[in-house]
Amino acid sequence: MSWENTTSISSLLTLQDITRAAKEPPNPDASTPVLALSAQVRSKGYDLVCLPLTTEKWKKRWTEMCLISTGVDSTTDMVAERRAEAWRAKPGFLLDEVTMTELEEAEGVTALISEWLELDAADDWVRHDAEIALRQELAYASYLNVQTAILPPPRSREYVSSYARTINACLKSAPYIHLSVRLAIYNPTVLEASPMPSPPLPSSLFAGSPTPSTPRLVVPDDRGGETSVVNLDATWEMWDTIRSICDYNTRLSLTLDLTPPLPVKSGFLSKWKAEPIRHLFLPASTFIANSKGYPVLPKGTQSFIRESMTHRPIVILSGANAGLHTRGGELAYSQYLRHLEKTSPAIQAALTSGTVENFAQGYQDYLQAPLQPLMDNLQSVTYQTFEQDPVKYHNYEEAIYQALADWQGEDLIILCVAGAGRGPLVARALSAIERSGRDAFIYVVEKNPNAYITLQARKEAEWGDKVKLLFGDMRFLEVPEKADILISELLGSFGDNELSPECLDGAMRFLKADGISIPSSYTAHLAPLSSSKLYNESRASKDDKGSETPYVVMFQAVNLLSGDGASSSGRCGPQVQECWEFEHPRKDAVVDERTGLPLTNSHNARSAKLEFFIPHAGVLHGLAGYFEAVLYGNIGLSIHPHRKDRISKDMLSWFPLFFPFKEPLYLPSNSELTVSIWRMTNQRQVWYEWHAEAFLNVVGAPPADSDVPLPSPNGGSFFGSPGPARSPSPFVDGNDSAFDRRSFRMDSYSYEASGGSKLVKIGHTSLHNPGGRSSWIGL
Repeated sequence: MSWENTTSISSLLTLQDITRAAKEPPNPDASTPVLALSAQVRSKGYDLVCLPLTTEKWKKRWTEMCLISTGVDSTTDMVAERRAEAWRAKPGFLLDEVTMTELEEAEGVTALISEWLELDAADDWVRHDAEIALRQELAYASYLNVQTAILPPPRSREYVSSYARTINACLKSAPYIHLSVRLAIYNPTVLEASPMPSPPLPSSLFAGSPTPSTPRLVVPDDRGGETSVVNLDATWEMWDTIRSICDYNTRLSLTLDLTPPLPVKSGFLSKWKAEPIRHLFLPASTFIANSKGYPVLPKGTQSFIRESMTHRPIVILSGANAGLHTRGGELAYSQYLRHLEKTSPAIQAALTSGTVENFAQGYQDYLQAPLQPLMDNLQSVTYQTFEQDPVKYHNYEEAIYQALADWQGEDLIILCVAGAGRGPLVARALSAIERSGRDAFIYVVEKNPNAYITLQARKEAEWGDKVKLLFGDMRFLEVPEKADILISELLGSFGDNELSPECLDGAMRFLKADGISIPSSYTAHLAPLSSSKLYNESRASKDDKGSETPYVVMFQAVNLLSGDGASSSGRCGPQVQECWEFEHPRKDAVVDERTGLPLTNSHNARSAKLEFFIPHAGVLHGLAGYFEAVLYGNIGLSIHPHRKDRISKDMLSWFPLFFPFKEPLYLPSNSELTVSIWRMTNQRQVWYEWHAEAFLNVVGAPPADSDVPLPSPNGGSFFGSPGPARSPSPFVDGNDSAFDRRSFRMDSYSYEASGGSKLVKIGHTSLHNPGGRSSWIGL
């Protein structure tokens, strides 16, 4: 799919716009006001139209029926109650209560459900009647074949579960329409020095008024002191409750309101990258004027929108025709958004030939089963895909060249390529030999009978007597003589997940005692991640196998939950942590004297226990797996997210590995995550098992004679000022800088420190894939 103009821009039409259009002279090309307005909007370059589904008359009728002032007039109350009961029995609209009546009007329209519906009201009857009204509106939208409806925002954290239950029921009763929950990216009232009595999400949010919907605040770009009572995760927590109760329904998405000012850099915003953002609501009042008077966005909002372009969102522009800025007119807003799209780093990378993003078009967040290299013979098209990677083979050639240059002595140097496939490493080895000027010969080993035919053809056409082909499994094949340099490309996304250790156990028989293996070592790395899309994809199968299988994935809509800063307990490591290492040739090898092969595969078992700090609240959906390999000397390969650009930039051959969890695990701010992972093996198979536990650090008052300072949450937020030392709250974004470290002792369900600090267990996952019941790699 091309990335050119993939972000659609929608114009928000208000009830005032529709009323004005109704007073205009009849248009022969547009029979209704909505059709006339839609034609005007599209003539201005907008892709879509967004408008309210109902009028003020529907609000008036519903209010008169369902919001009764008890005790004022009993006769009037009874009449209203009878009207309400009749409506509850047979809900329906009157003609003047809706904005559209024809299919043609609804084509390409996103409908706004009445924003005054309080699905999370404290009053039971208000919630009850609001739900009936919502079902009525969705039924009418479905009747008009509206594809997407934007729901009113939740207003109450206390009753958000009632809101979510209603949405879940509507998803089942309206099986075709897509529902999108409108939410502010964070609650802006938490930043007000003197909170106003108005609700957190103003009712004028979509009114198209030239007056800003929220206070215009100056937000510093630095990450200064912590605010003790601020919950910047509040709206995300409401969203997490809603989508969890709705069981991650794929027809439920987000309309993210970008009215509040955004910081240039902040970890608490990154969690939205992992969520199903379908719309971005952007009022004209969010724009500021540049030096020439044209509308532009503040830097924080610019940055967020550029990063969000990977979701291919629909941007809903509100009030662009209100004349808030002196230059550019209405078109300036959409032109500016197109500029942000074109300058988005993700889109620029996707449009640049030779980058991973360009190579992976169509594979973003797509689950692929890892290869079974010993059990299966690869197809030629699979080899061809991997051979398109110039970076990998360039680094291999450099490693071979350097090894040849460093080799002592003038005798003939014997090379062996183990697992040659269609021969790309053979060609690179011959190129390195020619460059080095050394006298060398290559043995080429391959077990795939189909690829062996290609090797024979290349030997005849290209290589001649510079190489000798050997057909068979490297673990059991005998070679005419031992090699000085052994070359292989058996690595998987997690380093060892395509059985490189097991294969090279056998191939090491080919190598002289002082020989060189390329690669010489490789490490596996992990990080906890959140991604609602990957979670849904992994549980698509009817049984647990899909959720207990590691997948190769080109990550896009994901968020790494861990932080680089240490937690207050001092136990946690960096954002991405090393699990284990394999080295070739092994220094501790115990082999059968007759065959030269290991007696068992137990030496290739591994385990790791990793401690991660979670600075910002999020939901754990799985683990991201990476690898890094040393080919020779300082030449290597890496897909480690922080190191890959310095080691093997734009390498195409490997996407990361995704270890899913069957059930999401909520992690509050300032929590810690313990991940355990095992590489298990028997004589027939290799498999992984994984598990996670969550802990929260609770800090009590120190003893009177204690001079050990307690950790303070200062410095972890871009808002507020430093306060007194206190327990880091799970509702406050965490400190990304290091706290004081201290020693801990193990307790039954917690880790206790001398200063009164204790890690309390708050949750865990099940053990995934025990005994390799769902996924394994065959030996």
